[in-house]
Amino acid sequence: MTDKKPRRSSHWYGKLDKDGFIHRSWMKNQGFPDHAFDGRPIIGICNTWSELTPCNSGLRDLAEGVKRGVWEAGGFPVEFPVMSLGETQMKPTAMLFRNLLAMDVEESIRAYGIDGVVLLGGCDKTTPGQLMGAASVDLPSIVVSSGPMLNGKYKGSDIGSGTDVWKFSEAVRAGDMTLQDFMNAESGMSRSKGVCMTMGTASTMASLVEAMGMSLPTNAALPAVDARRMALAHMTGKRIVEMVDEDLKPSDILTKEAFENAILANAAVGGSTNAVVHLLAIAGRVGVDLSLDDFEIGGEIPLLVNCMPSGKYLMEDFCYAGGMPAVLSELGSHIRSAKTVLGGDISAYAQGAENYNTDVIKTFDDPVKPAAGLRVLRGNLAPNGAIVKPSAATDALLEHEGEAYVFENIEDLKANIDRDDLPVTPDTILVLKGCGPKGYPGMPEVGNMPIPKVLVQQGVRDMIRVSDARMSGTAYGTVILHVSPEANAGGTLALVKTGDRIRVSASGGVLELLVSEDELAARRADWQPEEPHYTRGYAKLYIDTVLQADKGADLDFLVGKDTRLVTRESH
Repeated sequence: MTDKKPRRSSHWYGKLDKDGFIHRSWMKNQGFPDHAFDGRPIIGICNTWSELTPCNSGLRDLAEGVKRGVWEAGGFPVEFPVMSLGETQMKPTAMLFRNLLAMDVEESIRAYGIDGVVLLGGCDKTTPGQLMGAASVDLPSIVVSSGPMLNGKYKGSDIGSGTDVWKFSEAVRAGDMTLQDFMNAESGMSRSKGVCMTMGTASTMASLVEAMGMSLPTNAALPAVDARRMALAHMTGKRIVEMVDEDLKPSDILTKEAFENAILANAAVGGSTNAVVHLLAIAGRVGVDLSLDDFEIGGEIPLLVNCMPSGKYLMEDFCYAGGMPAVLSELGSHIRSAKTVLGGDISAYAQGAENYNTDVIKTFDDPVKPAAGLRVLRGNLAPNGAIVKPSAATDALLEHEGEAYVFENIEDLKANIDRDDLPVTPDTILVLKGCGPKGYPGMPEVGNMPIPKVLVQQGVRDMIRVSDARMSGTAYGTVILHVSPEANAGGTLALVKTGDRIRVSASGGVLELLVSEDELAARRADWQPEEPHYTRGYAKLYIDTVLQADKGADLDFLVGKDTRLVTRESH
């Protein structure tokens, strides 16, 4: 080695003793030559590929592209697997395991002799989970996303993953669509490898990663099967070697300004409400003081990207229109100065960007919707906060007062939502309990409750829904989410009864249960927490230590980082 500072990997592969012999010799059984261990940067490729995570099923191929770039730049690539979270496949919810993935990533990076890491993810929880883990070790890190699927197609029209599932499902319940047509749409919706091609959580997080400077430009929108994504993987492999030489780490990039850029970008693209809980968790790992109040800066940013569920186009169209570079260009002076994985300022990502379709990427002067950023609501029903997504809501319902109809848990909802005699009107506010981080457990995407069948058949397609749950980034409606504290943690949500009046004001940031303090005190005295659904294993650890939604729902003992080198050997 000629570097003044020995590489981290030298503590594994640079020793001329028994320990160095063991580390090198067993790696050589894969055919690596002597000069692979000559002090060049060793780059870990952290891969969440899995056949049970369809969103990430193309990551095996992308890993090969990364390897080409690493070798070209004089590095030594080594691929390793971590837990993969199939959003559409896991029960009770992939969110239960986001923190477990973060632990897997953190400990794998810490335990292995690597100098930098490329994070290959894409599906909703894999991107934030990998970033959380990498931030806690703080080695040079960069993201390559799996990319969105091609546009869905059905009967000659584009259909969007998730968003049209909810629409078609309600149409079947209303008698407006046959079950056979519903089933026929299934194969046309997911036509290629990749994540949801709507602006769901996966594409939202890829967009925010790009806006935060943690990936190369254009990472968010290139379709999974586009050859340019393989080229991007190659260039990412090349860049991570340079980042190791520059000692450019997540802590250098993930500053408060970077998180503010993510919040602004989330508003502009009509991003998922799930971005809130993920950004809070990532910030907690890197040591940035981020709170729900910070999300208010996106409140006045207009909706610029005309993609489902807030608009009509899909991610493939967003890519061809110019993608995130065009959005960052349109945001212009609103974007804060912040460093990126390229070493320069985030403004460089917008330089030379063109908008090729102003119906897909709108301008500030002609947005899809004005002032469409996420809104934080507070009041006695959510003293620590709740959120709503105005861009996907019905404007008339964002200022509303009505009677609550309460479902005590998800089983109660499923058993009763289709009752012909359910006593609800379009003005009713549906309330769901027991779906927060502790209660479900894992805070599932059930906050966008179905409209009661009796109302669906009358043509009602939206009403206010309030819960401690999340909702899919592909979902829409006037849905108030992440109520904190959750019901199972003793929040006021646990005390709501059918017939209580609730007041919602998005403009005023209010979520208020119109019940006297004396009555609430009496109800609280009678309240008993529900028994936990799990009493062993990781799920028990999660229930015992998970933070509330307003803190990012990380595990309390994982907040922060530990960058110490492991010095004890295994033999």
